[in-house]
Amino acid sequence: MQAKNISLWQTLTSASLIALIFLCLAWEGWLAPLRPGGSWLTLKAAVLLLPLFGVLRGRRYTYKWLSLLIQFYLLEGLVRASSERGAAQWLAAGETLLAMVVFVAAILYVRATRPAPPVQ
Repeated sequence: MQAKNISLWQTLTSASLIALIFLCLAWEGWLAPLRPGGSWLTLKAAVLLLPLFGVLRGRRYTYKWLSLLIQFYLLEGLVRASSERGAAQWLAAGETLLAMVVFVAAILYVRATRPAPPVQ
């Protein structure tokens, strides 16, 4: 693929991952925590910091394992969007949407940066 597509997928993955980190922090810290005053679920945002620097640097291996990790956030968003009400339901829908964008953009980045097969 062209270099501009690689840059697009990297930018999209990075932006949506950063947005997901802030959404998780705000959701569990202030907007609609499970317990008043915040909950330990804010630590789920800390887990997303692990792949952040590899994604920002364009490390292909990080994109590969991020595509596996992000599925837990997608699953949590789907479960909580269908079981919660009010603001938490909308935040869960936002988490689902951002996790899907991260997943698709990461997969497309991995495909775009795949090494060319050897010429025989």
